Amino acid sequence: MATAPEATAFDRGVRPLLQALLLDRADAVLSFRPDPTLQGRIDELASKSTEGELTVEERAEYEGYVRANKFIAILRRQAQRILRVSS
Repeated sequence: MATAPEATAFDRGVRPLLQALLLDRADAVLSFRPDPTLQGRIDELASKSTEGELTVEERAEYEGYVRANKFIAILRRQAQRILRVSS
């Protein structure tokens, strides 16, 4: 887990790039949802993780989805900022 200073530094470091990339795509980023098949797999792995039943391979897969989710959350936060500023 990132520390507050690390998270702040990361946010400050990527904000200008994300703003440039998301300027015309903020609505699409905010409405993004994984397809039902992928969401089902993530839910399955999350359940197995909670129960302590993941294999080594499943844990690696699940950790990849968790990292992707964190990245998507960063994109969404920046998209929300862009929409607030442009309103």
